[in-house]
Amino acid sequence: MRAPISVIIPTLNVTPKLRDTLLSLMEGLDAGLVRELILSDGGSSDGVEKMADFVGAELVIGEAGRGGQLKRGAEAAEGDWLMFLHADTWLPEGWAEETVQHLAKAYDKAMVYSLSFHDAEGLGPRVTAGWANLRTKWFGLPYGDQALLISRELYDEIGGFSELPLMEDVEIAGRLKGRIKLSPLRVRTDPSRYQTSGWWRQGARNLFRLLRYRLGADPIRLARRYRH
Repeated sequence: MRAPISVIIPTLNVTPKLRDTLLSLMEGLDAGLVRELILSDGGSSDGVEKMADFVGAELVIGEAGRGGQLKRGAEAAEGDWLMFLHADTWLPEGWAEETVQHLAKAYDKAMVYSLSFHDAEGLGPRVTAGWANLRTKWFGLPYGDQALLISRELYDEIGGFSELPLMEDVEIAGRLKGRIKLSPLRVRTDPSRYQTSGWWRQGARNLFRLLRYRLGADPIRLARRYRH
């Protein structure tokens, strides 16, 4: 019997961060859960080809844009389940056992993890992660940083990821309304953007960007502003 999960990681000049992300996957490899690893790259110039070859990953190359990269990765995947994981997010200890239980009991639902920030202390990280987890629980709107485990059947049923440069996580969550399970296990994600911009300022930007998107703003224009 083949392992069930294809792990899809979008990459764009993030190769130095991949080591810890891939190490966090080892638990699933040891449990026989991970069938393949797909790096969906958006045109990196940091040696991602060598990394993919070294770890035995399939490398899919296309235009930069997270939604499109996730979509292409899913198209290349052969697993019955898909796990979408950001390159700067690390899965928690115990995720393999949690996944086995989800695969057995909740085939009709996707699962995301609770959020935490790697090596970040204080009120800012706690409030930001707390809001993300409440947003997931109350509104069914997780961040992409929380990873997404979904059956191929359900993914195809809802139409998969859209080729959006930003808000692809919000858009697909809207089509999964009522079918997202929040795991109590916490992923750890890189806090660099928050630490650079400031926790409260970056959090306010994220909220404002979400509100603008929900009111009909163009994701391409939002993405342009996000990068600056």
